[in-house]
Amino acid sequence: MMAAQVTICDVGPRDGLQNEAETLAPEVRAELVNRLAAAGLRSIEAVSFVSAERVPQMAGAEDVVTAIERREGVTYSGLVLNEKGYERLAAAGLDAVHFTLAATDSFNRRNANRLVDESVAELERIETDLPVSVSISVSFGCPFDGEVETATVMALAERCVQAGAQEIVFADTIGVGVPRQARELVERGGGLGVPVGVHLHNTRNTGFANAYAALEAGAAVFESSVGGLGGCPFAPRATGNIATEDLVYLLEGEGVETGVDLDALIAVSEWLEEVLGRPLPGQVYRAGASVAG
Repeated sequence: MMAAQVTICDVGPRDGLQNEAETLAPEVRAELVNRLAAAGLRSIEAVSFVSAERVPQMAGAEDVVTAIERREGVTYSGLVLNEKGYERLAAAGLDAVHFTLAATDSFNRRNANRLVDESVAELERIETDLPVSVSISVSFGCPFDGEVETATVMALAERCVQAGAQEIVFADTIGVGVPRQARELVERGGGLGVPVGVHLHNTRNTGFANAYAALEAGAAVFESSVGGLGGCPFAPRATGNIATEDLVYLLEGEGVETGVDLDALIAVSEWLEEVLGRPLPGQVYRAGASVAG
């Protein structure tokens, strides 16, 4: 049965911008966060606390956080890969922890320079009063190992919950997933005892079909990126996330409350198009929120 209300977390300021050739100044990245909050997004992944050498687009995370104009009722989170990243997040004063690890050692080595077991150990060492959401990368398939068994993902999800995760997000990092997988992961994730959600990329044009399947299966959280920006520097040929405004259009049309002002969100994508100097992959910001006339 579909949820009447879901949480949309916009990861554009982090996942959306980390794959751009140009590194935007911290104040511009903070303005993107502020504009998203003003459009009604109540959960925003603002930054990631990772090595600036490996992901230069995410340099100056603390400066971004300082420049954000905090709004009441908005949860501002940051992505971390390890205990050191968490310490930076806590010092910066963000509201929630987004910890990520991969379902395969091959991808986890490239993304976090660790084996999966070592990343679980990092998660266990994080002691915090902040909410902790754990995203499992390549849950739908790995660019290096190929197919990833659902049982493997679920076993890892259970370990993450035991290690302190209060939310699990299944990530289709390279956009290989199909609705059957989204439905199965979310349905089986329902037994974890914590909210579950999906982080979807539209690489093979299945992202929104997967979102709908996840919705039907009872997903409580959807991660998406304004304008459809995104991709992983460590995942070959991965393209953008599902666009937040496209997701809002779909959900609202299905009677699901998002709390987002779609016209205001479209304006954010139009602004971002000017900032980046090129059209974005999203559809709704170009087509419009409704039929004219």
